[in-house]
Order: sequence, then C-alpha cells, then structure tokens
Amino acid sequence: MTGSEELVFEEPWQAKAFVLTVALHERGLYTWQEWSETLGAKIAAGEAHGDASEYYRNWLAALEGLLAEKGVTTEAETTGWLQAWRRAAARTPHGAPIEVHPEDF
Repeated sequence: MTGSEELVFEEPWQAKAFVLTVALHERGLYTWQEWSETLGAKIAAGEAHGDASEYYRNWLAALEGLLAEKGVTTEAETTGWLQAWRRAAARTPHGAPIEVHPEDF
C-alpha cells in the first residue's frame, strides 16, 4: 500500500455488508433515499465512537432493519442466524472457516 491509499474496510465482513447493500439496491429492493434515511437514523441513535467498526455495525443493523421492513426477513430470523453463527463459531478451531449447520438453529 502506498502512502496515498487508505483502508476502506477494516474487516472482510464490512466489505460484504457494503456489497450486499449495493446489490439489493440495484435489484430494486429499496431506494438510496430509503437506505440513507435508515442508515442515518441508526447512526443517530447509536453510540458515536468514530471508528469504522462502529460505523459498519450501524450499517449492518440498518440493513437488517430495512430487510425486515421490506418483508424479506424478520427480526426473529435475523436473531436465529446470529445465534446459529455464534454456536458455530464457538465450536470452530481458531483460523478455520466457520460453518453453520442445521443443528446450529
């Protein structure tokens, strides 16, 4: 990396959340106006730490909320996936890919 470049994403999940948000917009699930209002509300309601990690946690929460609002998923489904992922992560050795299985739900 040269001196003029800076990291846009600190973690791979942040880039994935960004790309998913853009792709869902491109498919017409929501307008940029809806997205920006939803993200702005999450940021305004959250704690301001000024770091990229907090920004993308707000980003992900805004995306989850918008998907629930649009009827793509529910908060309960999102919570179920989060819990399943945590169970899968807990049993996965450090450095190995995390795999979610049906029994994690």
